[in-house]
Amino acid sequence: MLRFQHISHLFALGILPVLLLLFIWMIYWRKKRLQTLGDERLVNDQIRGFIPGRNTTRFILAALGLGAIIVGWANLQMGSGMEKVQRKGVDVVIALDVSKSMLAQDIQPDRLTRAKQLVMRMIDKMQNDRVALIVFAGRAYLQVPLTIDYGAMKMMLQNVKPSLVPTQGTVISEAVDLATQSFSQKEKKYKTMIIISDGEDHDEHAAAKVKQASETGIIVHTVGIGSPQGTTLYDPETRAVKLDENGNPVISKLNEEELRSIASAGRGTYTLLSNADDAADKLVDEIDGMEQKSLGAMVFTDYNSYFQWFLVAGLILLFIEWLLPGSNLKMKTKTT
Repeated sequence: MLRFQHISHLFALGILPVLLLLFIWMIYWRKKRLQTLGDERLVNDQIRGFIPGRNTTRFILAALGLGAIIVGWANLQMGSGMEKVQRKGVDVVIALDVSKSMLAQDIQPDRLTRAKQLVMRMIDKMQNDRVALIVFAGRAYLQVPLTIDYGAMKMMLQNVKPSLVPTQGTVISEAVDLATQSFSQKEKKYKTMIIISDGEDHDEHAAAKVKQASETGIIVHTVGIGSPQGTTLYDPETRAVKLDENGNPVISKLNEEELRSIASAGRGTYTLLSNADDAADKLVDEIDGMEQKSLGAMVFTDYNSYFQWFLVAGLILLFIEWLLPGSNLKMKTKTT
């Protein structure tokens, strides 16, 4: 089994496209400057140390070297030893509302970003619980099945956005159905669901579906995102205030009554998100207070690290790039 010990460090690879754009701009600038001196081919012939493609080769070496060092920084590992460990926990399905109303900015930077921060905090505080992720708007989709791979969960969470669910709305009932199917059908306990939403579009079937789910042993908690006063919505495509059919600004409000009703039907709690750490502590405490089931499994307890190979390769590539002389705009001088 391969894994990155510090998988978040791989985000540093994002610097490579930026460097590529700068390199393309440098080539464009150099070409323009040469054109001011005369015919580009003739000028190149007069440039001291000029070799066609040399700068491109140096850039490729530098980019590969930097990329290898970043991968080494993340520390690629392979499991080398396994043993059976006894763990206790519960199954947790997180249902995250990704409707466009979640882009409202009545809490900064916006509702969806704050919701994702809450999920991140919860994952950091969990230890042995299996967790799954469902995103929903007008439809519900399972993004991550029940797993203890918290790193994969975080990676998937980074990519969550409204475009994942093209059908708009807030169909909580479908998310509940999907969560029910994701849990073990043989157990009547050890299961909990956390619905994170602004509850804006009333789903008349949500409370009934949650009550049915609670009869199968699922405890449903809800988290409200936004403010009861609401705020205007901005269309991300036009960057203008969203208007209704009458030309009036659309106001998106947190529907606390709906979310409280759902939590009551699911024998759970309702939490208004104001501070992500406090909300995460409350929810994890609720989860830890549940009856736990044995989750004995074979897990990797020892890993071999391979960061040194990537670091060495990166340094070698950078050294080769440094050894290659670069061309400049100094002209050759003729001797007579």
